[in-house]
Order: sequence, then structure tokens, then C-alpha cells
Amino acid sequence: MKLAMHNWMRPEPIETTLARLAKFGYDGIEISGEPATYDPGQVKELLAKHNLKCWGSVTLMVHGRDLIHEDHYVRLGSIQYAKDCLTLASKLGGEIVTLIPSTVGKTAPMASVEQEWRWAVDGIKECQEHAEKVGVKIAIEPLNRFETYFINRHDQALELAHQVGGNCGVCLDFFHMNIEEDDWAKALKTTGDAGKLYDVHVADNNRMPPGEGSIDWKRAVEAVHAAGYSDYLTVEFVVPVDRTPRSTRKEIGDATEAEASEGLIKFLRDHGTGAVPEQYYDRYVKDSATHLRNSDKQLQSAKA
Repeated sequence: MKLAMHNWMRPEPIETTLARLAKFGYDGIEISGEPATYDPGQVKELLAKHNLKCWGSVTLMVHGRDLIHEDHYVRLGSIQYAKDCLTLASKLGGEIVTLIPSTVGKTAPMASVEQEWRWAVDGIKECQEHAEKVGVKIAIEPLNRFETYFINRHDQALELAHQVGGNCGVCLDFFHMNIEEDDWAKALKTTGDAGKLYDVHVADNNRMPPGEGSIDWKRAVEAVHAAGYSDYLTVEFVVPVDRTPRSTRKEIGDATEAEASEGLIKFLRDHGTGAVPEQYYDRYVKDSATHLRNSDKQLQSAKA
């Protein structure tokens, strides 16, 4: 089992992130899609220092980034942004970029079904051409209905990838699948059998670290294997703010306390999280890896 992790959930220097991942036995990172904030040369040196791989990147579709926006110039800017993420991933030796077609949190359409679909296909086709030039694959990620109305399930993402063409594929996320798919094992298998399962994100049903919710991770890992997927599982938990008297996480501050851009601060708040103290984050990062690797070991032992 190869484990990677996102880093958008806790804004901090990239060296801090990579040192933590190495400390807790991760193999790589799916780096946040903010190309302007990284010096690729420096990041490559840090990856080598900590013996980690850049698995890829993910588009952070904050306000102003939307491939199906009614404004032509917003769409153009969003295409260029996705291309920049692809270039960043390529420079860091990454293999994939997880692409979300529309702004996260946008829940109302701006045009007809047919028009928005055409904008998505045309825009991602441009990104796909660039992806092929820089040697990186695009993986379209469905999100749950409360974060987008556009692509929510594996079959929708597969259809979009098919119409884009080339080697465009799909990323599936256990948190989103837990909400939208009637059977996430079947969703994984169908996507894998189509040869389009390029990335898998992991968080529990409550978007907490694996093992802190109701998902049976031994069964989940088995489903991933059954789908023919052998690349990285990318951890993407989001720790919620709890301001009630029963809170065990009162030290988690408001998102405005995070050292981040206004767009990312809103992104964090919209995801129900905030400024997570390092001691919490370290524990969650460690526990995620431990639980996933133990689940895999139990599965292998049962097969022996």
C-alpha cells in the first residue's frame, strides 16, 4: 500500500508538511493546487530530502475558478489555472492532477444542462491537450451534492472523461462516495474495469481520519484492490470546528487564524474546518496511516 496526503487542509510551510509525512511513514503528497506559492526546485529538493514522491496535485476550485461559469473570461482563466496545476505536477515528477470542474460550494447552475456540459467538455479538452504535453494524467473528481450540482457520481465522471477523450480518467473519494453512490465498492470496480480509476482519496464517512467513522476500512481496501487500483491512497480528512460545551477540539481556531489567502480561508470555512493546532494534526495524520496500513495487513492475513 502506498499512502499520500493532501496539504490544503492545514496551511503551513511545505517543509513542515513533508517532514510530518515522512515522520509518519507516508510515501508521497498530492500537493495543493496553488502553483504560484511553490518554487518547484525547492520542493523537489525537499521531496528528495524526506524520501517522498509528489504523486500529483489537486485543483482548489475557490471563487473565481469555474470551468462552467457563464463568463467566458472566468472559464479561460480557469483553464489556464488547471494547466498551471498540470505544469506544477509535471515539474515535481507527479503523475496525476485531480480536477474538479466547477467552484466548490456552487450549487446553482448558470446555463442550460447542455451548455454547461459543453463548456466542461471543451474546457477539459484544452486541459487534456496540455496534460499530454507535460506527461500528467487528469482525474475528474465527483463531489457530493452539497458542494456541487455538476458531477456527483462515478458514472457521470466516467461519461465526462469519455467525452473529453484521450487518457482522461476519474478520481473517487470515499467521503463523497459515501453520500452519493449506492455502492462504493461497485463504483470503484466499474471505474477500475473501465481502466479509468486514476486516484483514490480517503476519509471516513464523517470526513474525519480513517477509523474515526463508520466505514469498514478492511472492506474498503479490499474494494480498492478488487478495482485493480495499486497507486496511492491519498488521505484527505477535514477536522470540523466544534464550538459546543461538549467539544474535545476547542483549540481549533477560526479559519481566519490560518496563514492563508482569503480564497483558501473561505475554502476552509466552507468545509467546516479552521486553524487546526499542530498537535491535533500530527495525531490525525499518524492515525490515518496506522489505520489504513493495519486494515491492509488484516486483509492480507485473511487471504493467507
